[in-house]
Amino acid sequence: MRVLVVEDEDVIAEPLVEGLEREGWDVTRVATGAAALERADSADIVLLDVRLPDVDGLTVCRELRTRSRVPVIMVTARGEEVDRVVGLELGADDYVVKPFGLRELVARMRAVLRRVGEESSDAVDALRCGSIEIDLRARRVTVDGQPVEPELTPKEYDVLVALAEEAGTVVPKERLVREVWGTSWYGAAKTVDVHVASLRRKLGDPELIETIRGVGLRLRP
Repeated sequence: MRVLVVEDEDVIAEPLVEGLEREGWDVTRVATGAAALERADSADIVLLDVRLPDVDGLTVCRELRTRSRVPVIMVTARGEEVDRVVGLELGADDYVVKPFGLRELVARMRAVLRRVGEESSDAVDALRCGSIEIDLRARRVTVDGQPVEPELTPKEYDVLVALAEEAGTVVPKERLVREVWGTSWYGAAKTVDVHVASLRRKLGDPELIETIRGVGLRLRP
């Protein structure tokens, strides 16, 4: 999967590029808005800083949206709500505020790619967690080899994938909301409980998804 990192500060860009490459991403890094506009069409996703030396990232995002549907995640130190709203209204798919963890960033990148249907042909085909198998291409879930009935809704499926990607790890509900519904969705985290309750019924085992009170949810590995 090809990612374009648009960041002019070496102290931020170099460890970010190294971390993404360790995670298996094919990374290209540029330092200006002009270079970003030249290279974005060859990327599967763009990580775009707001503060650039020639033209600000918001302008770059707006220009990209006039000619391309490539997913864009704004990566910036500007965390005020008005900045996030402006970025999202200009067409950004998500907004990450520095400092951020690499695992959270990668999770958001995957979530954005799922939402826009841009998973690449060389991506992982399936996730397996104990008796659960998730066919990522067909968006099909089986338990002990049998299709889940009734079929999962799109949001139930996305919640399950987000948990399966970090099976055995507690995932905060707030992060599930960001990954599955996006940062522009302002519903209550309580909706996660509703979807998880339905997932437990459909998977046939309430203990497959554990609730860690006050922390989050964990898919039993």
